[in-house]
Amino acid sequence: MKTQRQSMISLAVVVAAAVVFGMVLSGGLDLTQSVGADRPEEVRNPVPAAVNFLAPDFVALADRVIPSVVSVRVTEYRSRSERGSMPQDRFHFFFGPGPNHEEDQPQARRSEGSGFFITEGGELLTNNHVIEDADTIKVELVDGSSYPAEVVGTDPATDLALLRVKDGERKFPFLPIGDSDALRVGEWVMAVGNPMDMDHTITVGVVSAKGRALGLSDRSFENYIQTDAAINFGNSGGPLVNLRGEVIGINSAINARAQNLGFAVPVKTAAKILVQLREHGRVVRGYLGVSIDNIDQKAQGAFGLDSRMGALVISVTPKSPAERAGMNHGDVIIKVDGVAIENTRTLIDTISADPPGTEVDLEVIRDGKKSRIKVTLGERDGQSAQGEDASQDEDGVDFVSERVGLSVTTLDSRTRQMYRIEGAVEGLLITRVRADSPAGEEGLTRGDLILEANGRPVKRPEDLLAEVEKIGEKGFLKLYVQRPRAQQPILLILKLED
Repeated sequence: MKTQRQSMISLAVVVAAAVVFGMVLSGGLDLTQSVGADRPEEVRNPVPAAVNFLAPDFVALADRVIPSVVSVRVTEYRSRSERGSMPQDRFHFFFGPGPNHEEDQPQARRSEGSGFFITEGGELLTNNHVIEDADTIKVELVDGSSYPAEVVGTDPATDLALLRVKDGERKFPFLPIGDSDALRVGEWVMAVGNPMDMDHTITVGVVSAKGRALGLSDRSFENYIQTDAAINFGNSGGPLVNLRGEVIGINSAINARAQNLGFAVPVKTAAKILVQLREHGRVVRGYLGVSIDNIDQKAQGAFGLDSRMGALVISVTPKSPAERAGMNHGDVIIKVDGVAIENTRTLIDTISADPPGTEVDLEVIRDGKKSRIKVTLGERDGQSAQGEDASQDEDGVDFVSERVGLSVTTLDSRTRQMYRIEGAVEGLLITRVRADSPAGEEGLTRGDLILEANGRPVKRPEDLLAEVEKIGEKGFLKLYVQRPRAQQPILLILKLED
């Protein structure tokens, strides 16, 4: 009996040991079933829901987009003498000569671009530089059908053109307009067009950057989307679409010196001017008459601003609405009609959206105090859319301290004649600039004329020295400077050390 009891105990011990061993083994091999309610969400599902490891369906996207895209065929008729006198295309630097570029062609000059329908009635968008100076325009669809097109309106400032195909028998497939403001860097995009005369070619990539200015047209209105989707000669005017098939940009330019640097006009820019293009054939914009710059860390410190919100007035155009209203260089525009101005882009878009004759209420910061200025907008020109002692050096030039790093002289008849300075203009002429100085870092050079220092006119070196002496350690010297051949003065900010 005792032996039987010992056997039963031994068996129980073996079973218990086996159970424990099995639990340890299964736990080590992660074979136990987890109880989700007892684990934090980030542990149960470590991959964010927004991450999608599946590749976009570019096939379906191409099927939706391609039928709405056209190849734009342009012909210009010019005599040989007229062709010889024609200026070089401003986009030549980016695209280079086209595939049909033949200097000895005596009569017809043909070029190609792209476009896309935005209404079923035959309205389509393209670039202004694609159809500029065109005598005939034809558009070709993916099914091979071809139609003549007419220009409804153009806007060189944004390099956009609205065309219309007349065919009452047909309804054209068109693309929906997306929201380019909501576009984010890194999003997938597809470019469709007619690169190198290879019609209806698609390329894909991502949004590389936003808000690029290239200096190709009116820099004030340049706000390009940058993409690495391949864009080539002939892609101009074609759509840049998101994964929903919505147009978010109009392909416009590339940089031929680099790879995969393509640029597109945001579609929101086009949406803002469509009504005017349809009704008037051109765009009329409100005009303030100031050159402006964004507020960086240096400007914030120099003007004692609480934030970098707003637009800094660099100069005021003579006889402009801004000058008539009493605006000054150094003003910081922070609101227009109660709407906050984030930067220069916001100010440009806000002012240009109002028609000429509109009275706008500007809130500005001047000398650290807020004030309001009412300005009646003009019409924007189509071509425009910025404690040491003073002593004498051996040349008889008045020298201002090493802290600033420049030499100046007063104006007399000789210097006025030499530098072609009008008699009514007063200031100090810069005769020498030390490269490794605050003046040199800001690009000041011989022949520049200092009109004001820290908002006060300067006619003698002592005037400038007095303003420098007021500036503490790591302070700022604000100079209002007239440059040779410049149309108007500019405001420069120098950061001074000890």
